[in-house]
Amino acid sequence: MENVALDGLDRALLHALQVDGRAPFRRIAEVLGVSDQTVARRYQRLRAAGVVRVVGRTDARLLGQVDWLTRIRCVPDAAAPLAEALARRPDTSWVSLLSGGEIVCNARARLRPEREELLLGTLPRSPRVLAVSAHYLLRTHVGGQVAWSGRTSALSAGQTARLRGAAVSGAPSGAPSGAPSGSAAPGGGPEVPDPLDRALLAALAVDGRASLAALAAGTGSPETTVRRRLAALTGAGLLFFDVDVDPRPLGFEVEAFCWLTVAPGRLAAVGRAMADHPEVGFVAATTGPSNLVAGLVCRDTGAFYDYLTEGLGGLEGVVAVETAPLLRSVKRAGMMIPSSNSR
Repeated sequence: MENVALDGLDRALLHALQVDGRAPFRRIAEVLGVSDQTVARRYQRLRAAGVVRVVGRTDARLLGQVDWLTRIRCVPDAAAPLAEALARRPDTSWVSLLSGGEIVCNARARLRPEREELLLGTLPRSPRVLAVSAHYLLRTHVGGQVAWSGRTSALSAGQTARLRGAAVSGAPSGAPSGAPSGSAAPGGGPEVPDPLDRALLAALAVDGRASLAALAAGTGSPETTVRRRLAALTGAGLLFFDVDVDPRPLGFEVEAFCWLTVAPGRLAAVGRAMADHPEVGFVAATTGPSNLVAGLVCRDTGAFYDYLTEGLGGLEGVVAVETAPLLRSVKRAGMMIPSSNSR
């Protein structure tokens, strides 16, 4: 990613997208007090530089799937090639390269048989893989539909309320207009989107701000149908829009993963408390010996230390903490990051 200096308007735009990732430029411009063209130019510049991406994502549970957090320890010089191979897989949404030849990735699969193919087939075939552990993400407190609170706070409470109010009354990101057109599995199981819904979800996974006209052209459906399907998918909770922001232009230079062992009776409380910490970009309860995992975003190593000693140190129920610096994001929000531009 090229070096990008963000001014106040850039930060306000990032905050506006966090409130409503598909808000029309016209609506954002009205709230920010600038022209539509200015907002569009700023967004295109930030997107081209890799600072921000809006992507459509799906709720795994409603599709009968599970998100797996996978840790892979391998021979150090094999870590980067293996991480890139994992990033090319369609079932991974993010892949991170950590210190010490470790890879952490999120993979989505059905309970069977995709789970067995992912965990028992592909990875162990590499002789340079030393260890693999994979665990369910049980409850996500920050990440996915819950945004990182530390991204930016450039908008006033009044501006945020105006954007949220418009999002509720607007289409297609507003009120639902019926359930998705796919069928439910026998016994009240997960929704199975039909071909049109699948095509829309695939297109929005690449560009969550794709216009209705572009989506209609790509699916061969009228814009009115596309609008109705988007409203239905979002209204049913199957589709949501994630705003992926590179933290470095915002002044955050240190990223790390953190595994916590928490007393079971305090697991929910610690997860909720960490969700309010601006240093936490992701936190979720998992299976395994460490029952809480977090992605930390700090301004520098001093701030990282302060958070470990004061932020985490002040939480009742935390028994043990393991940390590992993030060296490089190989894939983020479903898109591979070229090594020359990655962190």
